[in-house]
Amino acid sequence: MLEIIILAAGKGTRMKSNRPKVMHLLAGRPLVQHVIDRARELSAGKIHLVVGHGAEQVESALADADLTFSLQAQQLGTGHAVMQALDKLQADSRVLILYGDVPLIRSATLAQLIELAGDTSMGLLTVNLANPTGYGRILRAADGAVTAIVEQKDATAEQLAITEGNSGVMAVTAKQLRRWLPQLSSQNAQGEYYLTDVIALAAAEGTQIKTVLAADEIEVLGINDRAQQAQLERAFQLQQANKLMQQGLTLLDPTRFDLRGQLSVGQDCIIDINCIFEGDCVLEEGVEIGPNCVIKNARIGAGTHIYANTTVEDSQIDAGCSIGPYARLRPGTHLKAQAKIGNFVETKKAVIGEGSKVNHLSYIGDAFLGDDVNVGAGTITCNYDGVNKHVTQVGNNCFVGANSTLVAPIKVGDNATIAAGSTITTSVHKDELVVARTRQRHIEGWQRPAKKK
Repeated sequence: MLEIIILAAGKGTRMKSNRPKVMHLLAGRPLVQHVIDRARELSAGKIHLVVGHGAEQVESALADADLTFSLQAQQLGTGHAVMQALDKLQADSRVLILYGDVPLIRSATLAQLIELAGDTSMGLLTVNLANPTGYGRILRAADGAVTAIVEQKDATAEQLAITEGNSGVMAVTAKQLRRWLPQLSSQNAQGEYYLTDVIALAAAEGTQIKTVLAADEIEVLGINDRAQQAQLERAFQLQQANKLMQQGLTLLDPTRFDLRGQLSVGQDCIIDINCIFEGDCVLEEGVEIGPNCVIKNARIGAGTHIYANTTVEDSQIDAGCSIGPYARLRPGTHLKAQAKIGNFVETKKAVIGEGSKVNHLSYIGDAFLGDDVNVGAGTITCNYDGVNKHVTQVGNNCFVGANSTLVAPIKVGDNATIAAGSTITTSVHKDELVVARTRQRHIEGWQRPAKKK
């Protein structure tokens, strides 16, 4: 059986935060969640999370993740951290050791590593580095066999020149860990129990140390400060952008694209700069999205055009719609085919019928608009009485004049016309023209207030 230990106990002092390091976000999700996701892809029998600083926050956030938690009350090094999960491992398990602050590790790389763990061998993930500062160095014998790992602070000048670095990720057996971990010593520059010291122990007893070379440094880079967090955010986003472009998506600038969830795209879609996609989003064929838009948990129908600075959240958009610029579609919005939402329009729990238009400066909430309805600028549905929400229903082919107020609950029949500036408090029948305005007064000789000196 495969078991996975994820080390997630560190405070992350350089993050300058009250939040545990592994709970900081990458693409909208905690760092450790990315690592857990990769572990799930490997079909592990059990996943053990070693927590320490902010343990309650981490355990609470991951309570539904089907994990086994082990507490490292004192942070005495990576070897000490693995010891905390040792008694939870099955005797005959292979064990993969990962890190909760290394979010871009690839499951394909890990699958190769796991195959190297056996009774007389173990797997170690290494990486070639242009600048190995801060990494433990891989020491090899003349025949290329790995003999040990030396940490930066304990390395000689000659060892510091080595460019093959230790990722910290390894695959071993539970039996090997039970032999090696009790032999670790804290007699080093850090005063900690290094997990890397098991390499020398393995070599001393004749265990073959087999290595897998990471594809690049990004794959094994940990996050220790805000700059590294930003670096990996952009690396991850560019990875996602490249995958989507391979599927046919046009991104006008892949370096200014953010996906914080899942995005499915049809053919010939175009996304302009600075757009953010969250949750589960689907773009059908020929969708165009202008700059600075936020799309969250939405399905966008074929041929729809979303203009600049628009937000669409938990909404369904059918084919051929036009939205924005500067529109906000809140949860529960459904635009039927060829509907149009214009600039500075907000909708919420609203169904907008086929071919209907809400072009300017309006709020449509808790409403059902039929087909071919035209809503004039400045119109609002008054859906809230201070305690409860109420529904506005507008039939097909209605015309609602500018600056109208529809006080719910109310029904407007098919083909009705509401004159501009009207406040409607009772239902409107089919084919009616309704004018509901305060009487206009004319005051002659009125003097405007003068500005005080």
